[in-house]
Amino acid sequence: MELVFEEWNTYAQKKVLKTRAIDLERLESNSHLKIIAITGIRRSGKSSLLILLLQKLIKENKNTAYINLEDSRIKNSIDVLNDILKWFGDSGYLLLDEITNVHDWESWLARNHELLKDKLYLIVSSSRKKLVVPSKPLRGRMLPYELYPLSFKEFLKFKDIELEHTTVGIGRIEKTLGEYVIYGGFPEVALTENKTDKIRLLNSYFKDIMGLDVSEMAKENISTVDIFGRYIIESPYFSASKCLNFFKSLGHKIGKQSILNLEKYSQDGYLFFFIPIFSRTIKDRLQYPRKVYIGDTGFMNALSGKTDMGRLFENTVFLELKRRLSLKEDIHYWKNSSGIETDFVVREGLNVKKIIQVVYKMEDEKTMKRELGGLVACAKEFNLKNGLIITKDVERAETIDRIKVQFIPLWKWLLTPINSSSDEYIIDNCIHE
Repeated sequence: MELVFEEWNTYAQKKVLKTRAIDLERLESNSHLKIIAITGIRRSGKSSLLILLLQKLIKENKNTAYINLEDSRIKNSIDVLNDILKWFGDSGYLLLDEITNVHDWESWLARNHELLKDKLYLIVSSSRKKLVVPSKPLRGRMLPYELYPLSFKEFLKFKDIELEHTTVGIGRIEKTLGEYVIYGGFPEVALTENKTDKIRLLNSYFKDIMGLDVSEMAKENISTVDIFGRYIIESPYFSASKCLNFFKSLGHKIGKQSILNLEKYSQDGYLFFFIPIFSRTIKDRLQYPRKVYIGDTGFMNALSGKTDMGRLFENTVFLELKRRLSLKEDIHYWKNSSGIETDFVVREGLNVKKIIQVVYKMEDEKTMKRELGGLVACAKEFNLKNGLIITKDVERAETIDRIKVQFIPLWKWLLTPINSSSDEYIIDNCIHE
């Protein structure tokens, strides 16, 4: 077994990788306080992040090891974690990839974090959210980090595209944005040039996530999980009752609780996100359909063959919000009794912090009136002074019924830092590094 450990450690030290926009120093320093738990959808780069951290620590002459616990030669061993500790020792940085695959991982982490405090620093990963919602022994010991596929800024760096504030430079960025929203941000897909190969990779990722994560967690057969996944990709809103009716129309026997389990576990695997309506009552949040977002926009085109730029733009904004928001913040959508809707309401506790509408194209006056009306009505309900509309190419600001509305192109918003003091988006010179 030690040979397997040595193989993974040697592999990690030699692996050549592109960097991510992750603060490795912060991960290292925080591991002195808590167990660092990195979660996220499969193939989003968790293993690469651990390897990049290992390479940094090795350069600093710190005792460090990386082991991938999905390796079939070791994951079924009951004592694999103890064997690793015997091999590695009781001090240094131990990086354990996909730790939720092995026996008794929660108790082992809790025990060794307590017994070897200030000596052994544990940094672990898993494609399952279970890692950051642990059982009682680990509560208070974990510091979670959620990793998503590449942000647009990371995507540009992976493609070696410089951020140039020129007409030609902006045109190149806008063209690259089209590739980003259609094929998504998985690192390997980003580095693959052939479009057919991109689709092939995305289909294989989807199959792996459904089979290795969702199906296993939900204890449902692959065909049921696959039908559910393809249904969700076609549906901007989710209702368990409507999904159940869909299964019945196919002659497929399944209970409502099984549908709810698939919803839960597909979200725990970061494949889908189900966003509730904003309401201060639990009844409303459960009664109204949830809006559906996909863990990577590339799955929509790869699985359905469709390119709905409106949904892709909105999904891209959602994933970027997930990267930016703090652990205390939540995302909802808003709708009033007249059916007027706002795409994103970001709240912290009971306080609404910002509202965002996403519109691919302001094609006509009717569309403009509907989208503006939704944002302004939402702002008034929550006593906000401003709102944001993210578009394909509109950039301006206007005041409607004393609500300041900023319009900004998606590419610019994705590359723009947020001014925390005013909570407004910096429009001028936003792409300068």
